[in-house]
Amino acid sequence: MKSAEILADLIAFDTVSRNSNMELMRYVANRLQEAGIVAQLIPNRDGSKANLLATVGPADIGGVMLSGHTDVVPVDGQNWTRPAFRLTRHEGRFYGRGTADMKGFVACALSAGLQAAGRALKTPLHLAFSYDEEIGCQGVRSMIDVLQEATVRPAMCIVGEPTGLGVASGHKGKVALKARCIGREGHSALAPLALNALHLGADMIGILRDVQSGLRTAGHQDGDYDIPYTTVHAARLSGGVALNIVPNLCELDFEIRNVAEDDPAAILADIRARAGALVAEARKTAAEADIRFAENFSYPGLNTPTDAQVVRFVQSLTGANTTCKVAFGTEGGLFSQDLDIPTVICGPGSMMQGHKPDEYVEVAQIERCDAMLAALLDRLEAGL
Repeated sequence: MKSAEILADLIAFDTVSRNSNMELMRYVANRLQEAGIVAQLIPNRDGSKANLLATVGPADIGGVMLSGHTDVVPVDGQNWTRPAFRLTRHEGRFYGRGTADMKGFVACALSAGLQAAGRALKTPLHLAFSYDEEIGCQGVRSMIDVLQEATVRPAMCIVGEPTGLGVASGHKGKVALKARCIGREGHSALAPLALNALHLGADMIGILRDVQSGLRTAGHQDGDYDIPYTTVHAARLSGGVALNIVPNLCELDFEIRNVAEDDPAAILADIRARAGALVAEARKTAAEADIRFAENFSYPGLNTPTDAQVVRFVQSLTGANTTCKVAFGTEGGLFSQDLDIPTVICGPGSMMQGHKPDEYVEVAQIERCDAMLAALLDRLEAGL
């Protein structure tokens, strides 16, 4: 099947992360089975979602893994002018949720896998499709567990997130956190006798801004990123019940996105220490005052050396002679850190179109991705 035909089928599956992806995965498994390729589904605990692994070619050597996630972000509240879950082609673009991020690449990878079934590959091609990437690279971890037990692991990996088919050697790591700020409730007419948890939350934001300022001016710098330093971002502050009640609880969601040279654990330790001083002062008013931290999720960054074999190899497929780093996170950091698989990011489209209404990928980008993967199959047939 051609990539465009597969993409139309993939877009029709509503695989927003809150939903099941099993229908899509059964579709992929059936297409592979029709070509004589055995696909392994790795379900989650309740069987509502699954990862998929498949190999074409010899199983006793490493080969190249094509990695893509099958979940997409919601369309709720977005002003779409075209159907979100039906592929539309117009003026050289494919529209639909996930066309750029990242069912476009998954379609190209599946098409390449189906073509590979009819060729005598000397080096194998691996397909690795995951779920729940959009909520913190959660689903891929069970796939990593399976790969850790494999006798032979892939020798390199291409994560097909949208880079305009540039070869990206890295991305920042991320830690997503919640600070639970505890105060003391009271009547708003007597507010100074209580402890306003929202004030604690606001002071916590002040701490985060101060830490960010230090990282911007004195932290490590990596000029390959649009934002060359580690960022600390406050995303959501919530609390309070009624206007005349001093709130006793406030929750602050924030994140750290770190360049490779910065240790997020050290940054968080600094934030905790500053919060501890804030709590010590607050307890002079209310003994129960506290700020409690919880990690929602995290994933490591990717920092593949630009002279690594995987970089040169993928450059030879695309014709590129430069590399870049991307602002968004991917599963590539986990493949690199947990499995020691050399990894780059290279896929069709741009994240400038991702997560937006009327998301699209240019038809020419899909065609270029097909050409890149055709060159990959030639190399795999020749034995690299």
